Amino acid sequence: MKVPGLRSPHDKVAGLVYFGRMLDKIRLHQRGELPADFRENLGEGFDKACVQFLGVTYAEIVAHVQGGASDDEALAWCRAHGRPFTEQDTDVWNEFMRKRGWNDVASERLKQRKTEGGFTARDEIQTMFDYIDADEERPFRAQV
Repeated sequence: MKVPGLRSPHDKVAGLVYFGRMLDKIRLHQRGELPADFRENLGEGFDKACVQFLGVTYAEIVAHVQGGASDDEALAWCRAHGRPFTEQDTDVWNEFMRKRGWNDVASERLKQRKTEGGFTARDEIQTMFDYIDADEERPFRAQV
């Protein structure tokens, strides 16, 4: 389902994948514009993995973003209040997330989601990010 104002998980904020999407979901929810399908998993799944990587809680980032923080301000806040992470940590995070569902423990979940979404014939969908983009009607992004 296409959701206006919700960016791809591939999109980066200061070099970090997924973070901007999490912020979009927080902002859309705050405005009452986040579809019900998304609300039940707020703070779970990739959101939970992201805040754990950053070393903050989901509630803390929600409060900060609802206070009006921009993407860059939110990430700077996470860096100041969470765990320190290096450029190499960011690279590892990005590659882990970008490839989630490809020959790993999430592969069965990806297969299930593709079946539920009617994408079983879409062999190019090999990761959860690919699935999210297809489900939200974004053009396919080849893995590099």
